[in-house]
Amino acid sequence: MEHSDGIAKGRIVILNGAPRSGKSSIVEAIQAGFDGVWVNLGVDAYVRHVTPERYRPGIGLRPGGERPDLEPLVPRFYAALYASIAAHSRLGFNVVAEFGHHDAYSRPLGILRDCARQLAGLPALFVGVRCSLNVVMQRRLAEGPERQGSYVAVEAGKPIPAPVIAWQEHVHRPGIYDLEVDTASKNPQECAKEIRQMLTHGIPHPSAFERLAAS
Repeated sequence: MEHSDGIAKGRIVILNGAPRSGKSSIVEAIQAGFDGVWVNLGVDAYVRHVTPERYRPGIGLRPGGERPDLEPLVPRFYAALYASIAAHSRLGFNVVAEFGHHDAYSRPLGILRDCARQLAGLPALFVGVRCSLNVVMQRRLAEGPERQGSYVAVEAGKPIPAPVIAWQEHVHRPGIYDLEVDTASKNPQECAKEIRQMLTHGIPHPSAFERLAAS
């Protein structure tokens, strides 16, 4: 797939899953093991290094409508970031990005559909990153409170925090993907290999993003 100026459009891989599902490790595996330049434009980089501190977590808002004061900005943040993803692809750069898409704000915002429309005409693969709640909890417990943050701190023998459960319930709705990987049973390199195989064989038509854009 090329522009009229002869530059081939870069491939796009969007990973979607709950926090601690293993998305960032797959991003690292793709950047380390795939040919070509793979730029990471995901939620972690955007929240930590782009979003002003007073507006954080921005696009990282958890399900549940906890910060309606930030919600007017969230669709615009997403639109700007996906526009950047599209621009990188049109300039020939491959993009891998990890998100926790959901629509459980104080009211539905329809962000995923709008993001899908930003990628029209581009080779974009949408990957659902699955991971069981038990494994997510094991990973959180192994991190310690410094990494977890007080708002989702977990302790052995204590009830699972509501935000952790909410992510599991909402992040895979509607669950329209080109590919799903399970990080509870496969390591990041194995998941990256599945993604590479799908890119090699070709993104399905209509793709997940095409179907989401038409919804």
